[in-house]
Amino acid sequence: MNKIRILRKCSSFVLNVENVPHKPVMAEAVLKYLKPTDDQVILDMTFGAGGHSKRILETSKNIKLLTLDRDPVAYDYMKKLQEEYPNRIVPLLGKFSDLPHLLSEQKIFQNSIDGILCDFGCSSMQFDESDRGFSLSKDGPLDMRMDKDRCPDTLTAAEVLERATEEDLAKIIKVYGEEKYAKRIARAIVEARYLFRKLQTTGELADLVDSVCEDDNRVDKLQRYSHSATKTFQALRIFVNNELNEINYGLVLAGKYLKFGGRIVTITFHSLEDTIVKRHLLGNVLNNTANPLPLKYSSHNMSLPKENMDQLMEPNWICLNKHVVTPTEEEIDENPRSRSAKLRAAVKVK
Repeated sequence: MNKIRILRKCSSFVLNVENVPHKPVMAEAVLKYLKPTDDQVILDMTFGAGGHSKRILETSKNIKLLTLDRDPVAYDYMKKLQEEYPNRIVPLLGKFSDLPHLLSEQKIFQNSIDGILCDFGCSSMQFDESDRGFSLSKDGPLDMRMDKDRCPDTLTAAEVLERATEEDLAKIIKVYGEEKYAKRIARAIVEARYLFRKLQTTGELADLVDSVCEDDNRVDKLQRYSHSATKTFQALRIFVNNELNEINYGLVLAGKYLKFGGRIVTITFHSLEDTIVKRHLLGNVLNNTANPLPLKYSSHNMSLPKENMDQLMEPNWICLNKHVVTPTEEEIDENPRSRSAKLRAAVKVK
C-alpha cells in the first residue's frame, strides 16, 4: 500500500474567490424569457436567497409567487420576503420530488401555472457558509446536505467517504465529477481510512485530492487557478443530494403543472445539469427520463408506423432561444460565480 502524503499548501487551498453579494444570475435574461405579467402564477423551484423571486415580484403588483427550496435556510428567507410582499408569496419547503404533495396542499393543480424558473445547483449562501461543507475556500465539516438536518436519513459527504467501496467512490467521482483521476482519488480516500483517520473536513479532503493531483495545474473558464478537488467536491455534492434525479423529476413536473403556453426558464452550471435540461426541452425523453440517445438512433427494431414514431419524438416544448444564453462579460466581472451559467427557455405546447 502506497503511503499517502497529505500536504496543506496554503497557495492551493485558499482560493481567490471574491466576496460578492447574493446576486441573481442573469436576472434580466430570466425576466426577458419568463415574461411575468399581471395576475400570473409563477413557481420559483429554486428559491435560494430569493434574488430572482424578488425581481419577479417587482415586475407586477399582483403576481402570485410559489417559492420552493429544500434548504431550511432558504425557507427562512422566503418567510422574510413574504413579510415584505404580503399575500403574494406561498413558501414551500421541500425537494422537487415533494412538489406534487406541496402543491396539492395549496390547491394548485396540473396545467395551472403560468411560468416556472429553475436555477439549478448550489446557491451562493450555501457556498459561503463554511459549516455546510460545500466550499473549497472555507474549511468546515464535510456535510454537503442541501436539506441540512431536515432529512436525518440522508448521508453526509463524510459518511459516504467512510462507507463507500473504492469501486463505488471511483464511479461517483468519475460520473458526477467527470474527473479523469477518479480511480486514483478513490484509492487515496480508501487508503486514508487505514493510514491515519477519517476524512471529516473540507480542508482534509481538499489536501488529499491535491496531493494525488499535485502535478495537474487546472484553470477555470476565466483562466484563473482552479483547485484540483473542485470536481470531486461537485461529484460528492451531486451524489449526497441525488441532484440529477431530482432535476430530471423537476422537469417532468414542470411539464405537467405549466399551462399550455406557459414558460419555463432554466439556468444550469455544469454539463450534467445542462444535458438533462436540453434532452427534456428537445423531446429526447423516454419513460419520463432524459434519454442518452435520440430515439431515431436507437438500435432496437421498432415496428411503429412512421407517423406514430414522429409523434413520439415530437417534443412538448418549443425552445425560445436557438442558442444557449450565457452571462455577459459585465455580469461575470460583477459575479464570477456566474461564469459557467447557461440559460435555456421554452414554451409548453403539448
